Amino acid sequence: MGKDPHVDAEKELNKAELYFDGEYYKKAGKSFKSAGDLYFKLNEFKIARECYSYAAKSFDFENRSDITIEALRNAGDSSLLINDFSTSNKFFKNTIRFIPDLHKVENRNLYFLFFSTLSYLCLFLEGKQDQGLDFIKEIRKDVESEYFKDSPYISLIKNLTIAIRDKNKSYLNKIEQDFNQYDFSKAEQKLLKLVLALANANISLKINLSLDKDQYTTRDIINLTLNLDSTPIIDVSKYPFYDYNFKKLKITNITMSLSDNITPQKKPELPITLNPGENYDFMFALKPQFQVEDPFIGPFVVTCELDDIFLVYRKVSETIKPNIISPPPSLNISMKNLRPPLIDKSFPMEFLIENKSEGDALELNVEIEFPEQLKVMRGTTKKQIYSLSSNEKITWEISLKPIEAGDYIIKIDIKFKDPDQNLIEEAKTFPFAIKM
Repeated sequence: MGKDPHVDAEKELNKAELYFDGEYYKKAGKSFKSAGDLYFKLNEFKIARECYSYAAKSFDFENRSDITIEALRNAGDSSLLINDFSTSNKFFKNTIRFIPDLHKVENRNLYFLFFSTLSYLCLFLEGKQDQGLDFIKEIRKDVESEYFKDSPYISLIKNLTIAIRDKNKSYLNKIEQDFNQYDFSKAEQKLLKLVLALANANISLKINLSLDKDQYTTRDIINLTLNLDSTPIIDVSKYPFYDYNFKKLKITNITMSLSDNITPQKKPELPITLNPGENYDFMFALKPQFQVEDPFIGPFVVTCELDDIFLVYRKVSETIKPNIISPPPSLNISMKNLRPPLIDKSFPMEFLIENKSEGDALELNVEIEFPEQLKVMRGTTKKQIYSLSSNEKITWEISLKPIEAGDYIIKIDIKFKDPDQNLIEEAKTFPFAIKM
């Protein structure tokens, strides 16, 4: 019966711990490294990571920056294999402080860009590309200008950035073509393939925006539909190069920019989880409060989680410009008796027209039609008004004499134009009773 490899790994780890406690750091570092290699082969990556981490600490005590960097890289790779990208990033970034101690300038240039690139790729999977780019910019000052410009790792980052910005998959293809130029381990190659799959999924998501009407007044509600179609993610999963199958898409947040005159009234309830291949309509209700010269809705940012691991911010640069107009003016018309109407006796009746709308009523024509039993004694039944502005009102009186008792109808016809010269016609009727 063969030796149990777990026993060998445990023995090496126990020996490393004894050396470390006794401050024999050179021996401790070698034993921790050896134990890490054994656990790594056994696919026990959490324990391997701890071994490599202590190997790095031990080598650091010995001022061996070169092998400290190697141990930190191994710890980062172990974290990659358990999808702990945040911890991987910490290990890769931690190498940076040891790089200035390396003797060869070429190695310093290479390591600065190599490990900052691995850090960027980890951050990419967490939706922190901007933070990763900032880190690359910080590193640039430590790298010779020509080396930085010609580095395949900088080309990788540029191509990823442009692919996402322009939603152009050809830049992802360039990375695939250069794949063998990167001096990555298998774990790091897996990391890059995940990044490419995630970038492709981001670009592939289909998002369409639509409004329910072509024109709105400031009294209306703007109903906006954001349709998300996840069907293209199926094709991303089928691509053999990535070797990854996306299983779940969760929409956790949708934000949008709005002009000052538009406020949200209703948003969709989130999160919403979709299977790849499904699509969903996210409904928004927006209220235009007043008119501005150039109203807009958008751009949008849709925050997605894929498989509860990867974070994607899908930016939709499209901007919708709704056509918002003032509501057409409408007039309130009323009448009241200033004295009780009696048969064969004149009494005054007051008519009131109010413009309580937001628009002006122009070229206003009012015509009142009375029944024969209600004789006009004084005043005009036709009125022409040049303009009745918003919140303005006008009154006038007509003297009437009832001739015969009964129930009658008074009719008022109104014609006017709105500020856009559209003709508006209204007819109002009012019941009127003459008693004995």
